[in-house]
Amino acid sequence: MDLSTVASILQLALSPNAEERNHAETQLKQYQHAPGYVVGLLQIVVTANIDISVRQVASIQFKNFVGRHWSSETLIQVPESDRVAVRQNLLEALVHAPPIIRVQLADGLKTVVNYDYPEKWPSLLPSIDSNLKSQEQTRICGALYALRILTRKYEFKDEEERRPLYQIIETTFSTLLNFLNYLLSLQNPPIEVADLMKLTCKVFWSSVYLEIPKQLHDPTLFSAWMSCFHRILEMAVPSDGQPVDPDQRKVWGWWKVKKWTIQIINRLYNRFGDPKMSRPENKSFALVFQKQFAPQFLESHLKMLSVIRQGGYLPDRIINLLLQYVSTSISKSATYQLLKPHLDALLFEIIFPLMCFNDADYKLWHEDPHEYVRKGYDIIEDMYSSRTAAINFISELFRKKGKENLQKFLAFIVNVFQSYEAAPVDQKPYRQKDGALLAVGALSDKLKETEPYKSQLEQMLVQHVFPEFSSPIGHLRAKAAWVSGQYAGTSFVNKENFSSAFRSIVAALRDPELPVRVDSVVALRSFVESCKDLDEIRPILPQLLDEFFKLMNEVENEDLVFTLETIVDKFGEEMAPYALGLCQNLASAFWKCMRSSEGEDDDDDSAALAAVACLRAISTILESISKLPDLFPQLEPILLPILQRMLSTDGQDIFEELLEIVSYLTYISPTISLGLWSLWVPMVSALDEWAIDFFENILVPLDNYISRSTEHFLTCKEPNYQQSLFKLISRVFVDNNFEDHDIEPAPKLIEAVLQNCRDRVDEWVEPYLKISIERLRRTQKGYLKDLLVGVVANALYYNPGLSLNILQRMGVTTEVFQTWFTLLQETKKSGQPAHFRREHDKKVCILGLLSLLSLPSELMPQELQAGMDQIFKAVLKLLVLYRQQLEEAAKKREDADEDEDFGGLGSDHDDSEDDMGGDDDDDDDDDENDEANAEKLQRLAAEASAFRRHSLSDDESDDFTDDEEFQAPIDNVDPFILFADIMHGMSASNPVRFQAYTQSLDPELQAVANGLVVYAEDRRKAVQKGS
Repeated sequence: MDLSTVASILQLALSPNAEERNHAETQLKQYQHAPGYVVGLLQIVVTANIDISVRQVASIQFKNFVGRHWSSETLIQVPESDRVAVRQNLLEALVHAPPIIRVQLADGLKTVVNYDYPEKWPSLLPSIDSNLKSQEQTRICGALYALRILTRKYEFKDEEERRPLYQIIETTFSTLLNFLNYLLSLQNPPIEVADLMKLTCKVFWSSVYLEIPKQLHDPTLFSAWMSCFHRILEMAVPSDGQPVDPDQRKVWGWWKVKKWTIQIINRLYNRFGDPKMSRPENKSFALVFQKQFAPQFLESHLKMLSVIRQGGYLPDRIINLLLQYVSTSISKSATYQLLKPHLDALLFEIIFPLMCFNDADYKLWHEDPHEYVRKGYDIIEDMYSSRTAAINFISELFRKKGKENLQKFLAFIVNVFQSYEAAPVDQKPYRQKDGALLAVGALSDKLKETEPYKSQLEQMLVQHVFPEFSSPIGHLRAKAAWVSGQYAGTSFVNKENFSSAFRSIVAALRDPELPVRVDSVVALRSFVESCKDLDEIRPILPQLLDEFFKLMNEVENEDLVFTLETIVDKFGEEMAPYALGLCQNLASAFWKCMRSSEGEDDDDDSAALAAVACLRAISTILESISKLPDLFPQLEPILLPILQRMLSTDGQDIFEELLEIVSYLTYISPTISLGLWSLWVPMVSALDEWAIDFFENILVPLDNYISRSTEHFLTCKEPNYQQSLFKLISRVFVDNNFEDHDIEPAPKLIEAVLQNCRDRVDEWVEPYLKISIERLRRTQKGYLKDLLVGVVANALYYNPGLSLNILQRMGVTTEVFQTWFTLLQETKKSGQPAHFRREHDKKVCILGLLSLLSLPSELMPQELQAGMDQIFKAVLKLLVLYRQQLEEAAKKREDADEDEDFGGLGSDHDDSEDDMGGDDDDDDDDDENDEANAEKLQRLAAEASAFRRHSLSDDESDDFTDDEEFQAPIDNVDPFILFADIMHGMSASNPVRFQAYTQSLDPELQAVANGLVVYAEDRRKAVQKGS
């Protein structure tokens, strides 16, 4: 391959002229098929005299090509000679690449490593080790990059797949440790040293993420690593060279070294540092870590945090990580004793200031209130937030050590409140009041259940929280709304206080500041949930909905939609007059969110989440008006455009929510319109192409089409829905890529056809029986076997003569009935039947077998005639089991009703110590009791694990209860009455056959048969009386 030609094409790809760029891209696509293409790209990347921009484009092309085509299953096959050449030269290219190119090559290396290491690339590890031992910084840096990629491959692998990692550690960790010690010994090291340290830390992180490798169980080696990490924590971050820009400063190299080191220490402490929770092989390691290293690292963490007291700088992410470690130390006796002397300074000089409104908050509030709102409700932001870490710390401290700490902290908060009240307006500590309100809100769960604070909450809210609704400071109004929402469920002695707060929340919906309005809408949810008298809300409901949708037009936030869902759920059918407007607004909001999500960064999915929330709210509305089916046709024009557009790959992330809406529309609408029928094709196409995971969800609307619009299903020829359904089911039955549980809905759809289209789909009985029996032969899972045998039973119930004739022509009659009866006879270890455990499945079996009893002898195959006594006995057994299951279900419903009637008379809350504010604050933490509790937990975990294994092997079906909302045509058929009618008819019309059946029974079964007939007559009388 001519490299100069390829380089020229790459140069052309940088042209500002769109036509030239498109021409270059077309040429590159043509070259992709040529042998040597990927090797040529790599050569261009490493050629120093080629323009750097061209080399960068080549590196991107290399990364993309390898990512798409290195797998052996792609359309473009990379020749083996090219693969060998890439493996021989890629590490060397990475070593010499400048940073802007190295990142692309590293991505390419990751792909090759994932596919080829170690089997096809055993030389990679020795090459990395050789470069690590060199004296050249560029070689060491490239080797560290490669080693990081190598270890990251095994970061999340289980023990069996991690074996190659042990060789990596054995080969490189000694060299790595020496190198890290060398870097730490340098005086005034340049920023490049920080990058090398960071890479070393990341290699260590990936190597210990899931387990401590056996090499690190060596106390000397592990201590040496811990010593290095301790030195990194103690090392002062250079002041020279720190970026001025806040966003650049927090990701500066030296801060990143600190961050990765703290992450490693946190991981070791949380996952491996507790002897009580460790696996046996890690227990000695945990003991050493807890006694020797945990206290040492706690001191380092506290020392770093003290910078905050002195007004120094720490990135938010580092504060977050430091506080995570300190929070973990609360529950360990050794570290808690070290922590206790520092708690006052920590709480009042570090934690509380972090909770207060600050300059960054002020700037964001005024310059970008939308971003302020987004960050405040983004759970991803919480992972990096120092404020969230501070809240988590006080929550953990007062949960574990509340008796000696909660009172003094609350006294501090009260003092803040009092100082705020006493100060002149122009000197009020607004930011401190904000922090105090945040603390009170964050501790709501603790305070609501702990005396004496519990009984003082109402006074506190009235005196210190509710007045801030009229504060001139926006962030205090927002905080008042948020705190009020946290305590909306409190039992107010003076009901007017609740009403007053509710009115303040409603008024705040019109606040001029966006964050106040958002916090008020979110708080409104709690007030609606807690409101005992809906008459307080009912008169202003239109106003609430109006303000709500105004806000939704301003900001995309799923929490807003949750409030709407709560309102709809609370008012139920009363929402009917608003249903049309609500759905219109939610549909508009959905489209707006989708447009925003298409243009937003990958890291910001708030609009996508809000879109999902809109669909869920629509489902809630449909549920609330489910008893008003005449409203549904009015909603179709609003909802159909969403469904028609998004029931495709465009809607993969919201497919479940879309299908729920389709299910409501097809189930509740008075008739299924042609517009709704238009959704059949995209749903079936999605299922055929990519949506097998949603088969259970798609089953519901497909069943609705067949059962509620049977005539259209049977008569429409364009599209031919019968043909479409058979094609779908036959494909999933033969596809070996699908597990048994993936295709369980398929036989349920066959059942829907046979039961709803009785006597009208004779031509489909044979095709459905054929594919079901073929799939049954290779089925492993018990529940799918039940469903496939259920297809045979449904076919017999549909038309026994036709179905038996088909089975005879296929030559499978004996095979099918032997399989069926084998399943009927199988039991679990408990003695319970292993198959046909649901009421519905038993009923299907009974109806199918009963159909045989009524069939004329001349239509009965010879092999079945000989075994009819066994079929008769099977029917009796199934009827007995079915009766028992019905009676047990009725008893459960009766017990549940009784529980509901008496549920308010007792309490299962026995946490009296916590109610009194108590907790085990013994300085030694009662280690012996903790050890016993830990052993008990381990025993319970072992028993649970054994139970899970037992469940998987002995009870494959996850659920043997019936869906109460599931409806089928056979629901109106009473199998007991049918049995009695068949027996009466047989005794009159064919007494010889009747006598043959009954005389084959032993006395016990004869009594059972007679009892079932009597039971059937009782049921018949009950039915007649009810009608």
